[in-house]
Amino acid sequence: MATITDYFHPMNADIDIKLARVERIQRMDNGNDEAYLAFEIDADLRPLFSWNTKLLFVFLAAEYTTKDNRLSQVSLWDRIIEHEQDAVLKLPYVRNKYKLVDQGHHLRGRAINLTMYWNIMPFTGRLRWGQRVFSDVVLPSNYSRAEHVPTWRAMSAMDFRAAQRHMGGGPDLQY
Repeated sequence: MATITDYFHPMNADIDIKLARVERIQRMDNGNDEAYLAFEIDADLRPLFSWNTKLLFVFLAAEYTTKDNRLSQVSLWDRIIEHEQDAVLKLPYVRNKYKLVDQGHHLRGRAINLTMYWNIMPFTGRLRWGQRVFSDVVLPSNYSRAEHVPTWRAMSAMDFRAAQRHMGGGPDLQY
């Protein structure tokens, strides 16, 4: 019965998402487009917390349509927030954590929505969720690198050791 109070708890988060930069957009050797983006995330998610909030799962998605797909939705970034005091995000330059890859070559010049989703995981009761959509984002109409970029390059043992030294890593760093 106590969880009924969550239904009256407002889900008014103050969120602002801006595309900071398109770092590159390229065509991979398999014909798919791939984009590397950076965002500015300014969000106060504290109002989403209540006495019954165990954690908040937040993710940013790119959403767009093509002639082949009514809706393409690609997760770009996410975060798990377990404490209300950690729910203020002031991130001036965040790169996409997950690749934005289109099944085909439809990203150039494409208008996309950046949508921030949140799932409120309660200690008890039903999962609640919400979203905020930011539209009017248009990707560049030209590739920013060579048209043909390999999707994968084998790392030689020498390259791997150099990467380990550069990252300060030891045996935990693996490829």
